[in-house]
Amino acid sequence: MIALAVACALFSLGLYAVLSRRDIIGVLVGVEIMLGAGSVLLASLGAASGASSGSVQAIGVMVLLLAAAEAAVGLSLLLSLYRTSGRSRVDELSEVSG
Repeated sequence: MIALAVACALFSLGLYAVLSRRDIIGVLVGVEIMLGAGSVLLASLGAASGASSGSVQAIGVMVLLLAAAEAAVGLSLLLSLYRTSGRSRVDELSEVSG
């Protein structure tokens, strides 16, 4: 039950960061916190249900890989946006041209 409360608190903190930040880095940090909360929740539910530790660890590794890929893609998009427009805030980006 404590792990569920921790996961809910982390997810709420990440959601607050995503909704309140205007800088793209802050939004990416919020998404990473939310993915960490999901990983904590999956690990605690897997341990509580009696699943084998190998399957719980595999799910945890998959979530970490997803978080790393999301961070790499997000930071590369941020660098590309900053180089082309000189802006790094979410509210300043109103158009997508390609």
